[in-house]
Amino acid sequence: MKVALIGYGKMGKAIHEIAKEKNERAGKTIFDIVLIIDVDNRATVTKEELQQADVAIEFTSPHTAVENIKWCFDANVPVVVGSTGWTNQLPEIKEYALKHNKAFLFAPNFSIGVNIFFEVNRYLAQIMNQHDEYDVVLEEIHHTEKKDAPSGTALHAALDILKRLERKKDWKNETTAVSEELSIISKREENVPGTHTITYESSIDKIELTHLAHNRKGFAGGALLAAEWLKDKKGAYSMEDVLGFNK
Repeated sequence: MKVALIGYGKMGKAIHEIAKEKNERAGKTIFDIVLIIDVDNRATVTKEELQQADVAIEFTSPHTAVENIKWCFDANVPVVVGSTGWTNQLPEIKEYALKHNKAFLFAPNFSIGVNIFFEVNRYLAQIMNQHDEYDVVLEEIHHTEKKDAPSGTALHAALDILKRLERKKDWKNETTAVSEELSIISKREENVPGTHTITYESSIDKIELTHLAHNRKGFAGGALLAAEWLKDKKGAYSMEDVLGFNK
């Protein structure tokens, strides 16, 4: 499968490395990285060059993600998107993909472990809707270079909670004393790939659900899995579709 990497920062490089490892283990080329697009060459890469790829994987920034997605749509190249901080425009992008028969897959986090964490979070929130003696707080810790806060992963988990926990009406990116608001606490520390913790606490006890990433390999491997899955499909998808949670 021919892959274009749009964005060659930490995640782009990790995806490239995992692709090489998978090829070496298989003894053949499974993932052929045919194009690497970064800030230095984005303006000069043509639509025809992008069309060499079966799938594009996009990890850039909140400011460039939507433009890159539309570029892939224009070239009719399926695109897997991991950039976060732009999801206020996600409904518009999904609608366009469905209306114009494009292929698009977005996930705030491609780690298989994180997506299992999301599924357990949804189930736990459903249970906790019946137990209003528990308050809930979400904390995320990332490396100091992360540009958005809260993280896309934390926001995704928070929105899943808000859909199921009737006593919470909105989220706030700070500790809040308002009972109807869900606190998302963002911390930035050196060399932390990503840690997310959801805590339910009452006067009697505390329940914690945590996902701690040791490195970026899980994110990179999941992005390649999503790219394989998306090839030859049309429509708007998520990792829930890739992992069969939407069945």
